[in-house]
Amino acid sequence: MGGKKSKPESREDFEQLLRIPDWNPSNLKSELSEQLKFMENHQDIRQFRILLHGPVGAGKSSFLNSVRSAYKGIIAFGAAEGTSAGESYTKRYKTYKIIDKDSVTLPFVFSDVMGLGDNKEDGIHPDDIINVLHGRVKEGYKFNPVSPLTDADPNYVHEPSLKNKVHCLVSVVPANSISLMKTEMIQKMQTVRNAALDLGIPHVVLMTKIDDGVCPLVRKDLAEVYKSRKIQKKMQRCSHTIGPSLECIFPVSNYHEETEVDDKKDVLILSALKAIVGFVTDYFEEGNI
Repeated sequence: MGGKKSKPESREDFEQLLRIPDWNPSNLKSELSEQLKFMENHQDIRQFRILLHGPVGAGKSSFLNSVRSAYKGIIAFGAAEGTSAGESYTKRYKTYKIIDKDSVTLPFVFSDVMGLGDNKEDGIHPDDIINVLHGRVKEGYKFNPVSPLTDADPNYVHEPSLKNKVHCLVSVVPANSISLMKTEMIQKMQTVRNAALDLGIPHVVLMTKIDDGVCPLVRKDLAEVYKSRKIQKKMQRCSHTIGPSLECIFPVSNYHEETEVDDKKDVLILSALKAIVGFVTDYFEEGNI
C-alpha cells in the first residue's frame, strides 16, 4: 500500500509495471467518480486529506493547480506558485478544496506546506511535516525552518480530528534534477516517508517536469512517457533514492505557461490522482478510519 520497495531493472519489468493509459480524460473522470463513492460510507469524514511536500521548486503548488485545471476544463489557479532565489513561495500551512466545472466540491482536499531546503536551516523542518501528518498544525500556521512547532505553541492541535489528519503522503520530485539531490534533502524526505509508513499512511511520488530537459521524445509528445527509457531510468533513480516501488511513482507534467488544457497532461494528472484514491481506499478499508 504505497510502502513496499522493489527495484526492477529491465525494460521488460518496467513495461509490465506500467499501464498504457487511455488518453481520454473524460473516461478517467468517470472512473474517479466511481472510485470516490467509497467516501459515502464514512459519515464522520467528508473529505480525505492529501499532503503535498517536496523540494523547493518541485511543483507542489503547480500540481494542485493542475488538478484544478483538469477538473475545471480551463487553466485554473488558486495556490500561489513560484520561487524566489531558491526560497519556498509557500510559507504557511494551507488546505485547498477541488471544485469541478459543475461547482461540485470533490471529497478530498490538498494540504500544501513550505518546500524542503538543501540545508538543515533551509525550508520546512521535517518535524513540521510530521506534525501535519498527525493533524497537529492549525490552518494558516507560518512555518519556521529552524524551529518546528511544539505542543506549547497556540498553533499546535492537541486533539486532532480525523479530518485534520493526512490520509496520503505525496512527495513531489522534479525529474530533471533528481540525480542532483543532496544527501541532506534525501535524508529529510526519507525521514518523512518513514514517519508516514509508521502511521500506516500510503506514500506516493509525483515525478514532475518530465518534459523539461529529460527526454526529447516526451517533450514533443507526452504519450511517449511510458515508452521512454530515460523516463524509466529517472523513475528507477527516484525509487532507489526515496524508497517507494515503481508502482507508486507517477510521471506528470504540470500546467505552467499554457492557456488551454491539454488531454495528455490531464490524463497523466488524473491517472496519478486515481492511484492516490486507490491507496486511500485501501487505507480506510484496513481500519484506519
